[in-house]
Amino acid sequence: MKNVIGVPEPARGGSWRSCLLLALLLQLVACARPAPEQQLRDQFAALQQAVEQRRSADAMDAVSEDFSGPGGMDRAALHNLLRVQLLARDSVGVTTGPLDIELRDDTATVRFDALLTGAGRGRLLPDSAQSYRVTTGWRRQDDEWRLYYAQWQAGP
Repeated sequence: MKNVIGVPEPARGGSWRSCLLLALLLQLVACARPAPEQQLRDQFAALQQAVEQRRSADAMDAVSEDFSGPGGMDRAALHNLLRVQLLARDSVGVTTGPLDIELRDDTATVRFDALLTGAGRGRLLPDSAQSYRVTTGWRRQDDEWRLYYAQWQAGP
């Protein structure tokens, strides 16, 4: 059976309007924002890229105002540590292993291994490298993930 505009009616008493509505809803779902875990992975990648590109202010955009780290480190101390490391080297590399992400409502814990490398005086090969086991805490603030906690321990 066809309706007024010549579009076939779905079988079993459904209407073409119902099909159209379903198609629109499916399209909206497909265009929705990424899932929280993907948003977190994207924010993590942006932070890593900012460090490697020596953009300390951009890296700190992902850090919460109430950040806490080892030995009572606050956000300002983390920013100073990052600036000192970037100023001491011509290039910085950050290589992470797989991210182990645990989501809980609007918070997340991300654990990973990281290899930090640095080269100075125009060298292509790193003149320093250190591995770390890192645990970070993230929270959603203003609809974005922010780093509020970090703990790291030098690896073997």
